[in-house]
Amino acid sequence: MLVRIYPENPNPREMSKALAMLKAGELIVYPTDTVYAIGCDALNVRAVEKICALKGVNPQKSNLSIICYDLSDISEYARVSNAAFKLLKRNLPGPFTFILPTSNRLPKIYKSRKEVGIRVPDNSIARGLVEELGNPILTMSVRDEDEILEYSTDPELIHEKFGDKVALVIDGGYGGSEASTVVDCKEDAFETVRQGKGHLLL
Repeated sequence: MLVRIYPENPNPREMSKALAMLKAGELIVYPTDTVYAIGCDALNVRAVEKICALKGVNPQKSNLSIICYDLSDISEYARVSNAAFKLLKRNLPGPFTFILPTSNRLPKIYKSRKEVGIRVPDNSIARGLVEELGNPILTMSVRDEDEILEYSTDPELIHEKFGDKVALVIDGGYGGSEASTVVDCKEDAFETVRQGKGHLLL
C-alpha cells in the first residue's frame, strides 16, 4: 500500500493507516529528515526481529536505532548524562543519531549491545507517528551504504522494491540521499562516528 502524506500538514486519516500497521506489528517505510527508512514499533520484539531479518541485521551484533518524539521521550529509553542532554537539546530535532547507553525500558533484544542509537528527526510525519503510537519506532535506512541511490529517494520506486516486504509505504515527497551524522555519547568526550547531513552544535 502506498499512501501520500504531506509533511507540512499530515492528513490524520492517512496517518491513522500507518499507525494501525505499526500497532499490528507490521513494517512500514516512511520519510525522515535524511533518507527514507523502514520502521516498526520498537517495543514489539517480533516486529524488531522481522525488520532485522529483512535487512539482514543480527540484533545481537549490530547497533539498533530508534526514533523518539522529544528529549523527555529519549530519557525513557536511554541514559542521558547532563552534558549529553545539553548537546541533544542544542541539536534536536535534527539529522543526527546519538549513541547512548540503553535504559531498562527497552526489550532485551537491545540490551545485548548495551547501547542504542537515538533519533529525533526534523520531520512531522516520523515524529507524529511516534507521538500517536506512544512508543519509539525502530528505524533502518531503506538502502545499504554501498547501494545505488536511484530508487532510495523516490517513494514510488521504494514501493516497487519493498511493496511486497512491508505493509505500507508513505509517500512524503522525494527523500534525501545523505544519512544522519552519528555521534557517540556513551561518554562525555563526544565523538563523531560518521559525518553525514547536519553540522553538530557543540
